[in-house]
Amino acid sequence: MSWSTDDIPDLTGKRAVITGVTGGLGLNTAIGLARHGASLVVTARDTRKADAALIRIANDAPGSAAEVVSLDLADLSDAKRAATEVSKAYDRIDILVNNAGIMVPPKTMTTDGFELQMGTNHLGHFAWTATLWPLLRSSEARIVSVSSLAHTAVTGIDLRALTPEGSPRRYSRWKTYGESKLANLMFALELNRRAKAAGIGVVSVGAHPGYAATNLTKTGPNVNGGSLPGMAMHQITRVIGQSAAHGAWPLLMAATDPTLTGGEYVGPANLGGMRGRPTLVGMSSTARDENLAEALWAASEGATGTSFEV
Repeated sequence: MSWSTDDIPDLTGKRAVITGVTGGLGLNTAIGLARHGASLVVTARDTRKADAALIRIANDAPGSAAEVVSLDLADLSDAKRAATEVSKAYDRIDILVNNAGIMVPPKTMTTDGFELQMGTNHLGHFAWTATLWPLLRSSEARIVSVSSLAHTAVTGIDLRALTPEGSPRRYSRWKTYGESKLANLMFALELNRRAKAAGIGVVSVGAHPGYAATNLTKTGPNVNGGSLPGMAMHQITRVIGQSAAHGAWPLLMAATDPTLTGGEYVGPANLGGMRGRPTLVGMSSTARDENLAEALWAASEGATGTSFEV
């Protein structure tokens, strides 16, 4: 029997924290959780767009409760600040969905001097989650890291990109995107391994939306201004991709399915993982490389100036 949103259990009394909810996957994940009773803490860089998202959540999930925290994952100090703010304001987090991200922009640097995709998609979430960790641990939270089919297009991660000097290789927006999403999946798996080894009740799961029609395909390539390739990719995605609401299904399953115990990867079942109902899916052999995962973890601690002791 295939999974549907009807399988989401009653989440009344549960608190879900979701990064990046001003549209697309994050907004639809927030709505799905709110409809089943979860109270929400959502993050966004743009407070005006966040206000619009809250209106949409309230309309689609009447009676739900949602609060906004400002978060810029491309600024490590802001990621730590926002996590500290959340930790002080709330007594528990039952579900954390690390969803926000950027896709194939022209070469751009974060506030801290890292390439934007690796800096935002991976390092920002690493610092954010590490700072939230004491609360996540005491809550025995479910943590969902959002990866991508693109993780299979690369065979490793250039860890030099996580140093102050940066990688000397020529910038490739697609390769770097693939490596950042591989890092997301490897983080999910390594966090689960460490939590299980420590006897902690935290559950860490990976998920990907397939080929979903979201604004990410437009805003990423156009981060420094409009571009024809970005607009063309967005239009193609709108035609052949599944909706953002359907793309959120794997995230919702990963966040709520009680049969998942950690270390799983959830994605669409059909067309090579591009669309369809969510199910457990495979991942690349590189994603399962525990030695690389340990090296990535250590490099991420160094890059973010954060000790993430599980």
